[in-house]
Amino acid sequence: MHKLIATAEFTSRYRELPTAIKNKLKKQERLFITNPFYPSLHTEKLQPKEREYWSFRVDRSYRVLLRFSESNEVILITVGTHDWIYRLLR
Repeated sequence: MHKLIATAEFTSRYRELPTAIKNKLKKQERLFITNPFYPSLHTEKLQPKEREYWSFRVDRSYRVLLRFSESNEVILITVGTHDWIYRLLR
């Protein structure tokens, strides 16, 4: 099982999400804790791969940006729309 640690950025952006997206995110987080590579999460390592950023899907439009850490900890960096998350990494 993984322990999720939210950054201040993640917490701030989470508060601004629509209620429906918050509910979907809670469901996806439960799946992620049990199995980070559960098929519906579409967990993927992002480019450039050496930066060690990953994402998982909240729904078709929203993603969570994260990093895996030692001792089964996962740092939730931010949450937002697919396009916004991927623009951050350019």
